[in-house]
Amino acid sequence: MSRVEVTGWVGWARFAAVMLIVNGIFGIFQGFVALLAPDPYFVVARGSLFLFDVSGWGWWTLIIGALLILIGIALLLGATWARVVAIILVIIGAVGQLLLLPAQPWWSSITIGVDILIIYALTVHGRELRADV
Repeated sequence: MSRVEVTGWVGWARFAAVMLIVNGIFGIFQGFVALLAPDPYFVVARGSLFLFDVSGWGWWTLIIGALLILIGIALLLGATWARVVAIILVIIGAVGQLLLLPAQPWWSSITIGVDILIIYALTVHGRELRADV
């Protein structure tokens, strides 16, 4: 088995793990807010009406947020399986943000950009996390 050389890029993988935890905390807060105030959310964008079920979105965000925190912690502990799960969850989150792009273009664009950085860090430099632990 080949030894993985730990480089300065391991910081990118740690960045991804910390961003997953932060994103999960934000998701949990957003989920609780949506569950405590389950009013439907209407958005009119370019002549189209979008209706969001805030209650269902709240549960989805709460569950994904909790999973992101757990996966972020597992990444910091060097679990290699967590890289694959994290990438899948981040892709799902980015697709969800694409659906919200007409309603919240700035927030969605920033979140998608951070998701791309997380995917990059975990696919290119994630292997070094285990070697650094």
